[in-house]
Amino acid sequence: MPYLGSEDAVRELRRALSNPNVQSDQLRYRNTVLKAIRAMSQGVDVSDLFSEMVKACATVDIVQKKLVYVFLCSYATLNPELSLLVINTLRKDCQDPNPMVRSLALRNMTNLRLPSLVEYVEQPLAAGLRDRAACVRRVAVLGWAKLHNLQPDAEIDAAVVNELYGLLRDPDPVVMVNCLRALEEILKKEGGVAINKPITHHLLNRLKESDVWGQCEVLRILQRYHPQSEDELFDILSLLDASLVSPHPPVMAATLGLFLGLCSGLPAVSLAALERVRGPLLAACGSTSRETRFTALCHIQLLLRSLPGLMGAHYKRFFCGYAEPAYIKQRKMQVLVELVNDENVAMLLDELKGYCTDVNPETAQAAISAIGRIGRSYSDRCLEILTGLLGLKQEHITSAVVQTMCDLVWVCPQCSDTVCSALEGCEEMLQDSQGRQALLWLLAAYGERVSSAPYTLEGFIDRVRSEASLGVKMELLTTTMRLFLCRPSETQDMLGRLLHYCIEEEMDMCVRDQALLYYRLLHCGIEETHKVLHGQRSDPSLGVLIGRPAEPINQWAYSFNTLEPLRQAGVETEPASRGSPEHVTFDPKPNTDLSDTLNCSQIEKLGTPISGQLLPFFFAEPLKFHQVGWGASVHSHFQISPEMFNRVQVRALAGPLKDIHRVVPKPLLCYLGCVLRFVVLLEDEPSPQSEVQSALEHVFIQDVSVHCCIHLSLNPD
Repeated sequence: MPYLGSEDAVRELRRALSNPNVQSDQLRYRNTVLKAIRAMSQGVDVSDLFSEMVKACATVDIVQKKLVYVFLCSYATLNPELSLLVINTLRKDCQDPNPMVRSLALRNMTNLRLPSLVEYVEQPLAAGLRDRAACVRRVAVLGWAKLHNLQPDAEIDAAVVNELYGLLRDPDPVVMVNCLRALEEILKKEGGVAINKPITHHLLNRLKESDVWGQCEVLRILQRYHPQSEDELFDILSLLDASLVSPHPPVMAATLGLFLGLCSGLPAVSLAALERVRGPLLAACGSTSRETRFTALCHIQLLLRSLPGLMGAHYKRFFCGYAEPAYIKQRKMQVLVELVNDENVAMLLDELKGYCTDVNPETAQAAISAIGRIGRSYSDRCLEILTGLLGLKQEHITSAVVQTMCDLVWVCPQCSDTVCSALEGCEEMLQDSQGRQALLWLLAAYGERVSSAPYTLEGFIDRVRSEASLGVKMELLTTTMRLFLCRPSETQDMLGRLLHYCIEEEMDMCVRDQALLYYRLLHCGIEETHKVLHGQRSDPSLGVLIGRPAEPINQWAYSFNTLEPLRQAGVETEPASRGSPEHVTFDPKPNTDLSDTLNCSQIEKLGTPISGQLLPFFFAEPLKFHQVGWGASVHSHFQISPEMFNRVQVRALAGPLKDIHRVVPKPLLCYLGCVLRFVVLLEDEPSPQSEVQSALEHVFIQDVSVHCCIHLSLNPD
């Protein structure tokens, strides 16, 4: 057929389908139908051919029947009245001696998706459940599920449900699994298929007969069953033992998930099951499928939380291949960090060092971050590698090294001398804002040990007008203030120039307000300024990688064999105790609207009456906490534990400060930032000697990007 426009093509197809000469030639008739299907697949509207295609389905050619049924199912909803003409042909085909024709007719009868045809479909489906051919029974079982989805509010036929339960003992394993799936859909409102002891043992005994998909479906449904005795539990575990080491990763994962659910009260048995799946998991990590490898790596990290030594002897299996995608390399590096010990630390560090020069900057930065995490336990070796990487003079490597050193000195204060000596001259290679912020944080914390710190700051201050990053400007303000307190003669002039620019010329209100805050803080005296700005610079009590206590399996078993480990792909699965306060996650939900954080229900829970004066006192525009993860570039200086910060709510004031006593009564304790007009609300009232009273001095808020000084003297007592 020559190339024509869509309308001309449809007219040509209709003419050909109606031609008696074409209809008499079976091959030409089939090719014409094929052309109509091809046009449909290319987006041409061929719905006008519906009546001609209805006639074309009355044939003995199975190939032509399949093509016609594809067309009819696609356009049935557009031609519901003409679709009635197809039913007679389909019902006739349901009685064909060929089981393939019968199953094809049943499948397409349910695929028409027309509620008006349900009464014509029920009888063939009921007969299909008792058909002698397994392929017909398979289609009939799923047909009842399709019929229920078509009319979900219709009354469930108890006879059909009973017949489906009876087909759970069908000799064909696909029919058995299809029955489970159909019963799950039909009985969804009642909790799904009822699983009792006879059904459970029957399904387990026939588990090996099913294909991979069928085994996974059976194992998923069996998670709802609870053994009635310990003997029955161990009988079930014995039946599952072979599937636990299945060569198919989906079956192995589903079996282990069922194992962990059944053995929630038997930790020793659960640990033994984790040992058993070591081999299949390692095999999955070597799969040709990238998706399978990534999924296996994510689940291995879950297992290492409870069994850290599970893969210790096989750490070489997690070395990165050159052709592997970046996301798999980064996940493997995270696993390698979990497997480090005294015996393999030298080899692992040498391997990670090679990844630091990867052509992919993200992979290189991930390798440097992994070395920094190992440095918590082996600081000398890791610092030697990190210092050597600075000599490469590459921008992304230098930035990652400085950020890693910034994180490392918080946990390992003994590294500070080496880090300070390595900082000399690296500011020229830092082009990204994250690296510059990390460098400024280090200069703020250890500026008295870095001889070139004032000169480095002077370069930043000279370029402040062209600085595009808001975070760098604010970090520069804090760093200059802290360096002024320890080296006043060298930084007095540059601090004055910086404050003058930020107050008089800076257009961003956040930077201007912070500069005003520091300016007025200096008027309170050096001693008061020192109390606010200088806190602890490290916290070695946060622990190291080696020797962390193993987590109970119950803490993560619910997420095994789900998408949850994959959702956490961008977040390193390490306990929250690591890292400095600048890495604390303020809120479990990133970018949470503070209008949701401090809503009426929470105020009522705190015992504060809601009046017409309270909520309007705060600005309506939302403020958001910044969720800071591991390796974040934002470094704030508040000194407060994560546990205590969970009790803090922050809102911007819209009313006069003098009215705060009236609208926020006890038991909420209020600290006011007068310059920035923020209020920090605590759930209870701490004593004057408490952690909050001595440590809550700065609160970092992302959307306003400002360090808000909390004036303790304005306590509304």
